[in-house]
Amino acid sequence: MFNLASRTGNAMRRLAAGMATAAESRIGDTKVPMSLLEKDAYINYQRIEDNLVIVRDRLKRPLTLSEKILYGHLDEPHTQDITRGVSYLKLRPDRVACQDATAQMALLQFMSAGMPTAAVPTTVHCDHLIEAQVGGVKDLERAIQINKEVYDFLATGTAKYGLGFWKPGSGIIHQIILENYAFPGGLMIGTDSHTPNAGGLGMIAVGVGGADAVDVMADLPWELKCPKVIGVNLTGKIGGWTTPKDVILKVAGILTVKGGTGAIVEYTGPGVQSLSCTGMATICNMGAEIGATTSLFPFNSRMADYLNATKRGDIAKYAERFQHNLAADKDAEYDERIEINLSELEPHINGPFTPDLATPISKFAEEVKKNNWPAELKVGLIGSCTNSSYEDMSRSASIAKEAADHGLECKSKFTITPGSEQVRATIERDGQIGIFENVGGVVLANACGPCIGQWDRQDVKKGEVNSIITSYNRNFTGRNDANPATHAFVASPDIVTAMTFAGDLTFNPLTDTLIGSDGKPFKFSDPSGNELPPRGYDPGQDTFQPPPEDRAAVQVAVDPKSDRLQLLKPFAPWDGKTPADLPILIKVKGKCTTDHISAGGPWLKYRGHLENISQNCLIGAINSENGEANKVKNQFTGEWGAVPATAQAYREKGIKWVVIGDHNYGEGSSREHAALEPRFLGGLAIITRSFARIHETNLKKQGMLALTFVDPADYDKIKPSDKVDILGLESFSPGKNLTLAIKHEDGSKEEIALAHSFNEGQIEWFKAGSALNLMAKKRASA
Repeated sequence: MFNLASRTGNAMRRLAAGMATAAESRIGDTKVPMSLLEKDAYINYQRIEDNLVIVRDRLKRPLTLSEKILYGHLDEPHTQDITRGVSYLKLRPDRVACQDATAQMALLQFMSAGMPTAAVPTTVHCDHLIEAQVGGVKDLERAIQINKEVYDFLATGTAKYGLGFWKPGSGIIHQIILENYAFPGGLMIGTDSHTPNAGGLGMIAVGVGGADAVDVMADLPWELKCPKVIGVNLTGKIGGWTTPKDVILKVAGILTVKGGTGAIVEYTGPGVQSLSCTGMATICNMGAEIGATTSLFPFNSRMADYLNATKRGDIAKYAERFQHNLAADKDAEYDERIEINLSELEPHINGPFTPDLATPISKFAEEVKKNNWPAELKVGLIGSCTNSSYEDMSRSASIAKEAADHGLECKSKFTITPGSEQVRATIERDGQIGIFENVGGVVLANACGPCIGQWDRQDVKKGEVNSIITSYNRNFTGRNDANPATHAFVASPDIVTAMTFAGDLTFNPLTDTLIGSDGKPFKFSDPSGNELPPRGYDPGQDTFQPPPEDRAAVQVAVDPKSDRLQLLKPFAPWDGKTPADLPILIKVKGKCTTDHISAGGPWLKYRGHLENISQNCLIGAINSENGEANKVKNQFTGEWGAVPATAQAYREKGIKWVVIGDHNYGEGSSREHAALEPRFLGGLAIITRSFARIHETNLKKQGMLALTFVDPADYDKIKPSDKVDILGLESFSPGKNLTLAIKHEDGSKEEIALAHSFNEGQIEWFKAGSALNLMAKKRASA
């Protein structure tokens, strides 16, 4: 099914050249499937072994773990330029994963590529389109009814092109990947920013846009700027109320939301062994919040325990044989080092409004009072792709049971989101769900739900100031409930659970007491729970659809009249002319995440319909001209209107436009739509102080110019009423700056330098109109 022949052939040619020892010692002689669900696709440790012989000979230095895995997946290890932070690596990932919101556009693009089968194992997971309302069963039934045509499209599209399909109710993509597909030393890309969750099993897993996924599915190498490597050395031992979540909350406070940009965060040190596999996954998952390319841990016994518990003992044994390449070399060099003593680490609470505002719990009550944050806790929410493991649930249940034993119920609303059907079925069998429900908790569907804004929240009105606390990963303004006045804080499931019984953000469960039903004060004991279920996992309902043996008769379901699905038309190539007199659609002030550029929540239903979803383009961005969202001036008519409507008015008159952005533009979710929408509406360039990695790549893939001010202070020289020319495109080349010629409303002019990170191949994307256009052009001429 999967085209692995060329890679196997390369390995054999290298072996023939004398790069391996006797046949019996070859790691590749043992065939171990990557997954129990894909019997014909095998772990390719031999490729890593062979590539590293070449790379070590070239670099002549010790390698970090992330370098071993990345360079072990190089397409051409002999000729690939390898310079951290500079080179663009051409890589061959082992697999691709897509969630349902992004899979729609990825599948639509893959259909345009004209290939009959995905070249690597690929799966689609239905987790984003289920809105939390009243509880798991009813919410799932409602979602299946409302999203039927999307689910039918995904089910038929995956069947047609040889992809695995996880039906709605299966669970969250990252938990399903960890349970079934992640393996030590693997390389995976996924169309979701929290794909790095698989780093908890020693896999390099990177969030990308759908166009990157299409490249790999179409048997093209995947391009990644060679990451720098940040080493986080863990000493001591985790325990008490401190959890793995607190490690990444602390790291986020150190590095901030952009401190990991362009780097892989690699955890090392003796403290690693005190972390569970799912705990390591939690840390890697939330590494997306610091802008990191990905995060990962070295292979260890806790990973082997998890592989055995999920019936993948053969992979654990295979990884043990390959352990020399599943840990960093001695004396490997890191671009930055961070030291954390787990024995001294306090539980942290991060927020509000940003995931990097980190406060140790001993100081949190003081911060609540000092900043006048609403102390009353309205809702506590546990689960999500970050913290929904059996260990998380069992520790939270121990807290809830202790409260119940003292006669307490939750003072705040309390929701629980199991990460997968397997976790849900297991915690139901083992009694944790009963404990949660006994204290007033509501168990939601096995899906993303409130974490991504899929929450029909009714307890407060929009605009009402309030506080919630979650064990999620991301807490941007309006992220969870579309209410910009909600103060969202992020903590471990343990802290969240304890706080729901106090109903007060100033409560510290490590030191403070609650009053039981007997009128006596009590203090919570340290949380306790099982890392893995003692009786093994209960798989629950079978929600997996493998591709059929005979796919020829499968028809992909797309109704031409649909308002949720729309076949794609190619974008126009560059006309070869110097862009002149371009209006500024909006000069964005301050933080502008992909949520601001392409809102989630109710807009998720249009992820497969580019025209419809483009009506949310930049509606959350703050206009520097008036300090308002979704209100900009049409430079030709003088009328004020919504951002998408103004962009559309320009496009209909054949006028291209630009956006001016601030620092770390496009941080957050890997929403390809945040790049597709401005392109669809006629945008030419996004010019910023700096970009978040995934968004910059997504813009390039869609044929847009992603440019940065050489001097970030030049952002202040541009007025929203200016018109601009972009000079130098006739000689567009790597490393050569472009020039922005600014024409002010008063007739004055000035020029400023613009930098870019385009390489030669990416420049061809721009000229062709998109990466997909270039792919189709090459395929047609082959």
